[in-house]
Amino acid sequence: MTFLSTKNKQSSKQTSVKVVFVLSQNMLFTSMSWPADMLNAANNAARTLCPEKPRIELLTTAAVNDTINSPNLPFALSPSHKLSDIQNADIIYLPALWRNPRPTLAASHDLVPWLQHHYQQGAVISGVGTGCCFMAEAGLLNHKPATTHWYYFDQFQKNYPLVKLKRQHFITQAGNLYCAASINSLADLTIYFIQLFFNKAVAQHVERHFSHEVRRAYERVSYFEDGNINHSDEEILQVQLWIKNNVSKQIAVDNMAAQCNMSIRNFSRRFKEATGKTPLQYLQDIRIDTASDLLQSSNLSIGDIADKVGYSDTSHFSRVFRKKLTISPSDYRTTVRAKLFHEEKNAY
Repeated sequence: MTFLSTKNKQSSKQTSVKVVFVLSQNMLFTSMSWPADMLNAANNAARTLCPEKPRIELLTTAAVNDTINSPNLPFALSPSHKLSDIQNADIIYLPALWRNPRPTLAASHDLVPWLQHHYQQGAVISGVGTGCCFMAEAGLLNHKPATTHWYYFDQFQKNYPLVKLKRQHFITQAGNLYCAASINSLADLTIYFIQLFFNKAVAQHVERHFSHEVRRAYERVSYFEDGNINHSDEEILQVQLWIKNNVSKQIAVDNMAAQCNMSIRNFSRRFKEATGKTPLQYLQDIRIDTASDLLQSSNLSIGDIADKVGYSDTSHFSRVFRKKLTISPSDYRTTVRAKLFHEEKNAY
């Protein structure tokens, strides 16, 4: 049983959470190394920030027992466990694959029943890029939303016609199945896992060490490009886009409801059902997201930024910003610019 479904019911006897990385020929190394580094950093931070929590145990396996020695890898990799030796896992990471994934999928047939077994046991399974094809091959994504690397969209749709491909989304979730379209999306998803298992403080510690910006939370709608979210209510989606385009204006719930000709009560109910948050909560998240981007990319004063995201009172804006991101707007600007400069300097 996965920690994502029992995080508030964990037994005191649980000593670790098993996270299994599936190694593969033709895999993209960073699709495994980056989340592994992040989870390891979370373990270290948790010793201080939440010592009562069990630690994460990182394991590796492969569909074949041989050493993974691919020209795409910087060095050979040897799995720590045979596939058959791992009967219980809390999270499984499936790697992105270089180029055409079909030959690798064909050589990984033993992975199909293994994934099916762990899915039935309640494990979280996360794929990135064309690695999502492993789940599709096992039939786990049939009639469920999924995404993959943009270059493989058409072929993915042809090979797996029963999967509901979401081309406009970087991350999809169907129960305990997660698909990330890119490595950056996988990093966001890993932060989400870390927060669910440990707490917000550990997640923020990790994100600040692995990104030049404080990453936008998994639950927030702007996490998806162009303000899209994984729901099918087209009228609510149009209101979401309208909110994003009018974020600098004074917006009330009745303004939002008027965009789709609904009563305030009906609109508020449908909005909450579609997005998981109230219209005003969503508006506040969009405003803080926009402000974060302006703090990083512009030289506008804090007051000007507050005005551009719909706050006439700079002090109130600063309080809301700190409550959301646990850091003041000015400190946020200093932090992200210092880290960005450091990364750019080291690139030369």
